[in-house]
Amino acid sequence: MSGNKVIGRVAVAGAGFSGAVIANSLANAGYSIDVFEERRHIGGNCFTYRDSETDVLVHKYGPHIFHTDREDVWEYINGFSRFRPYINRVKAVSRNRVYSLPVNLHTINQLYDTCLDPAGAKALIESESDRTITNPRTFEEQALRFVGPKLYRAFLYGYTRKQWGCEPSELPASILKRLPVRFNYDDNYFSHPFQGMPEDGYSPIFEALLDHPNISLHLGVALPDDHRSGYEHTFYSGALDAYFDYKCGDLGYRSLRFEEIRADGDFQGCAVINYCDYDVPYTRVTEHKHFAPWEEHERTVVFREYSFAATRSDIPFYPIRLAADRIKLKKYIELGKGTAGVTFVGRLGTYRYLDMDKTIYEALLVADKFVECRRAGTEMPAFVISPSGES
Repeated sequence: MSGNKVIGRVAVAGAGFSGAVIANSLANAGYSIDVFEERRHIGGNCFTYRDSETDVLVHKYGPHIFHTDREDVWEYINGFSRFRPYINRVKAVSRNRVYSLPVNLHTINQLYDTCLDPAGAKALIESESDRTITNPRTFEEQALRFVGPKLYRAFLYGYTRKQWGCEPSELPASILKRLPVRFNYDDNYFSHPFQGMPEDGYSPIFEALLDHPNISLHLGVALPDDHRSGYEHTFYSGALDAYFDYKCGDLGYRSLRFEEIRADGDFQGCAVINYCDYDVPYTRVTEHKHFAPWEEHERTVVFREYSFAATRSDIPFYPIRLAADRIKLKKYIELGKGTAGVTFVGRLGTYRYLDMDKTIYEALLVADKFVECRRAGTEMPAFVISPSGES
């Protein structure tokens, strides 16, 4: 850190993980940072709060469970909050029966009404799988190739149609790579060695990141139109198409609507239940007090989640990245590369699906790259991480 000497002024658009980590890193390097956040709170979609009626810690935009295989990221985030051990164990309802996710040996034995050992279950699924599909290009082909039609129809088809708003045959195969199948009884949804939840929620982490004498936070304020002349550099974590006023068309996003339920006691007995049947309109139900199992509450706060196509006035959650979106994305990348003084970062700025740990890791890389470029007198790129490939 350069003491109290300010070596440059930087603007950051967005106070989610990308913006907050970059702001903190550059503030520590001696830069003066203005963070502009259009919402009235910090933390982006990771914002958490205490419900005034129940005292339950609520994830306003849906639950976020921290998991990573990067020890450096785990140590970094633990420097801003105490994390408690937390294992994400998801249940699924399919045709009025409850199963365990991700698909594991218990799930297979339940669905097929068998009592198979790992080798027997693996042989069964291999016999069900369509091995004529050698190079899966779509979500549906990927599912049929690796799990076969019965598992696909029970757990993936209806849920995917609801979540993405289109047939699974229209989605890229890469989406399904995040859904494992296990031939043991491990029901830990994630396989990463570092998993947990911040004891007091995510909002205090953002407060700590932004609590720096070199950082000025502007809530409810959009990035100024004259930011390219008013600041040495700008880091933009908002929607890429919005920055260019949708000049090349709207990139496709899915958004979420949350239906809140309040009840006494325990509503569903676990944190997350996915509803896999297409005729059930919501995708999943989350009960927030179960995300902090070290706490006790007499009442409960529950969200039903409904996925829908985002418009410009909605909060974009998931980039769809269909063929038409990828064509538009290439045009926006070229526009970005031709825009001096701005670097596009994060899930929205690079139009990719990013977990929290990857978002933090990339934000740290971006901040280091900026410091390196300034020391070397070279130009900071518009995209430190290329958004053109599949996430």
